[in-house]
Amino acid sequence: MRTVNLIDLLLPLLLGCSAAANREIDTDAQAGSGGATGTNSNSSGSLGVGGTDFSGSGAGATSTGASGGDDCSEAATYVYVLSTSNELYSFQPDKQLFKKIGALGCNTALQPNSMAVDRDATAWVNYVGTDGFLSDNQGALYPVSTKDASCKGGPLPLPFGWYRLGMGFSSNGNGSDQETLYVAGTSNGIGLGSFELGKNLLTPIGAFSGALTGKSAELTGTGDGRLFGFFTTTPVQVAEIDKTTSKILSSKELPEVPTPSAWAFSFWGGDFYLYTSDGLSHSRVSRYRPSDGSVLANYMTDVGFIIVGAGVSTCAPIEAPK
Repeated sequence: MRTVNLIDLLLPLLLGCSAAANREIDTDAQAGSGGATGTNSNSSGSLGVGGTDFSGSGAGATSTGASGGDDCSEAATYVYVLSTSNELYSFQPDKQLFKKIGALGCNTALQPNSMAVDRDATAWVNYVGTDGFLSDNQGALYPVSTKDASCKGGPLPLPFGWYRLGMGFSSNGNGSDQETLYVAGTSNGIGLGSFELGKNLLTPIGAFSGALTGKSAELTGTGDGRLFGFFTTTPVQVAEIDKTTSKILSSKELPEVPTPSAWAFSFWGGDFYLYTSDGLSHSRVSRYRPSDGSVLANYMTDVGFIIVGAGVSTCAPIEAPK
């Protein structure tokens, strides 16, 4: 997701949808000097750490399985990311491996903003348009194939105030093969909503609570029914969100991660991955492991492009693969 500040809104004018060729990463990407080098072997299914309760009280349930169900393809277990150059990549977090799939095939002049991925491994991409006066005036969702980045259908227009979104699918229960797309509106602090793709219906749920009221969030969900937000406060925070009320169940400040101008967020294998950029430099990847409270701000220091969206389906593992 990109912010709506002046630098961010001018960035598409500098880069364009397909300008500034990015380095294709189709082998193991270089980890930072403080980064990890392989499988996250000390992750566990429990997400409770250091006084911050990510145990799933409220809307979700405690992690018990390796993934969200048995109906999942291998492609549905990957993380996918979207660049400012309108290009789609797959990401295997435990291998620190990005692979470019291709340029998105949707015919639109709008700019990519964020992304979510469903259990069929379809990426739903949020595109946003501005009125020329630094204000958003339109937004839409496009379904995109994660196999070849082709556009799978026409746009689903978004209602006023919900043009620029944070997005994430969460399963409807622990291990359920049914899921819901949740969205966070970044305009005027409107908070959380749910989106029925088949009906093109967005239903507001409510503002976030406490210190995060009115703040912007990128979202990621899990196969055991939970929903989390990456809030770009100073310092940034990762918080568990009650899906029925939008209240913040618990939160964790991450002062090791700089407050970004371009960002994205995903959960995979018991860990959270935060993709951040100042809007000009290439994105870095930070890993937050709730099971032991560790933060690797330099998990990957330079992925070779700027990430504005990340999506992971509820098929992704909720524990580190053995």
